[in-house]
Amino acid sequence: MIYGYCRCSTGKQTVSHQHYEVQKFAKENGLQIDEWIEETITSRKPLAKRRLGELLNNMKEDDILITPEISRIGRSLLEVMSILQTCLEKNCQIWTIKENYRLGADIQSKVLAFAFGLAAEIERNLISQRTKASLESLKKDGKKLGRPFGSKNKALKLSKNRTKINNLLAKGLPKSQIARILGVDKMTMYRFLREN
Repeated sequence: MIYGYCRCSTGKQTVSHQHYEVQKFAKENGLQIDEWIEETITSRKPLAKRRLGELLNNMKEDDILITPEISRIGRSLLEVMSILQTCLEKNCQIWTIKENYRLGADIQSKVLAFAFGLAAEIERNLISQRTKASLESLKKDGKKLGRPFGSKNKALKLSKNRTKINNLLAKGLPKSQIARILGVDKMTMYRFLREN
C-alpha cells in the first residue's frame, strides 16, 4: 500500500497544496496513492490522538508513506526518531518530497536513523544541562525553586471577593457552595476564612 499523508496545524490552513505536491510526485515516479490520510491538527498533539498514529499502527511490510516534508509527521527530532523506529521495525518506509528522504529498512536509512538518534540524544543532554545550569543560577541568586506551598493567586482571588463572600455567608450559603461559585477548592475557602 502507498499512503499519501498531509497535515496542517490550523483550520486557517488547507492541505490542498500538500495533496497536490504528493500527487504530482507520485505521478512523476509512476506511483499510485492507494489511500489518503489528511488531518488538521497540531503536531504537538500526542501521536496516538492523530490519524498518523493509527496509520503507523496499521502499516505493514513494504508499505510506503509519502509526505511533503518531514515536519508534517513530527515537529521534534525525538518524535521523528520514534516514528522512524516504528517503520524500521515494520520494514515499511517514509518518503519525504522536500528533503528527498527514503526512510526504510536499507542501510542508508539505518545510518540516518543512527545519526538522528545521536542528534536526539545530544539534544536531550543539552536541554538537561541548560535546565540544570539555569536552576543552579537561580539557587545562587537566592530564588526559591518549585511550586510555593498553597496557592497565592487563589488567596488573592478570594481577597478580591471578600465582600461577595461576606454577602453570600450572610445569605446562609454553605462555604463549600461559595467555594464552587468562586471556582476554588473548599479547603482554600476554609483556609481563607480562618486566616481572615
